Amino acid sequence: MNIISNAERQIILDTETTGMNQGAGAVYLGHRIIEVGCVEVINRRLTGRTFHRYINPGQLIDEEAIAVHGITNERVANEPRFHQIAAEFIEFIDGAELVAHNASFDMGFINHEFSMLNPRGPVVEDICNVVDTLAVAKFLHPGQKNNLDALCKRYGIDNSRRTYHGALLDAEILADVYLIMTGGQTKFNLNADEGGQSDGGIIRLDANRPALKVVRATADEEGCHEKRLDLVGKSGKCLWRG
Repeated sequence: MNIISNAERQIILDTETTGMNQGAGAVYLGHRIIEVGCVEVINRRLTGRTFHRYINPGQLIDEEAIAVHGITNERVANEPRFHQIAAEFIEFIDGAELVAHNASFDMGFINHEFSMLNPRGPVVEDICNVVDTLAVAKFLHPGQKNNLDALCKRYGIDNSRRTYHGALLDAEILADVYLIMTGGQTKFNLNADEGGQSDGGIIRLDANRPALKVVRATADEEGCHEKRLDLVGKSGKCLWRG
């Protein structure tokens, strides 16, 4: 898998809906989008441009969903319907590479909303390339938890504001996760510590620094590692072995 994209313009995207996340199949249970949040990245740098809209779905939001994202029926009662924001949304994403966590869920809902426009809207995949960060995370961290909270913990990203799921906040957090996970620079300005030099957010250590300590795996740890590779090999080719 080529995890580092060559796309110049990317849109990190998240949605919230009227029903619990049940995969793309939730679309067919009649659920609708109630929030869209997008963050723009150009040449792997956050630009500060966003697209964020709350949407009146024209139906009630499930109580279970409200418990997750905190968006009530009253909150969206006076918001526009999807068809009223669709043109602006399409213009924002058109031609970009869309990056989403569990992308099939978000794309399923967006395509469903586009299909109900009059005239009918585009299919997302026809106007955008789509990257699923869940697939990327599973490739990089097989057998581990790869939800957004777990990735934040793994990469040291502060998600303390994430009391509820929210489309724009989750898109901002996902942007940080994706850019770190694929080796790019995030919105954080990484300043050099004393004795180091900073170049475009990359800290370069002093050439005269003391030698780094090398910690080698014990025989027991190597044995556990080999057992893990055996398990990986049973489900297909193990990339860590020739």
